[in-house]
Amino acid sequence: MRSKQNRFSAEFKNQIVKEVQETGNATLVARKHDLVAGTVTRWVRESKDTNKKNNPLNQNYEIDSTSLEQENDQLKKILGEKDLEIAILRDLFKKRTDNRRKSRNS
Repeated sequence: MRSKQNRFSAEFKNQIVKEVQETGNATLVARKHDLVAGTVTRWVRESKDTNKKNNPLNQNYEIDSTSLEQENDQLKKILGEKDLEIAILRDLFKKRTDNRRKSRNS
């Protein structure tokens, strides 16, 4: 009987972890490769732990989702305001152009 440690190669585990990071769904990747979701989740966790230990600057590269959500909401608000400004300016430009055309034709 093969030992559990050598059942999957490190290359295969890294490929699975990469897929999970790309899709954001360990269960989906596990089903795709006929693996147990808990095993895939453990590989992802172990990969994160290894990356933290191997980080020469010992910086935390994990993303704080709440701050990203706040920044995203703020950017959406700014984008909406800019879209509104553009629509208003286009409307004013159109009215001004129409008024000039009318005055020239009169």
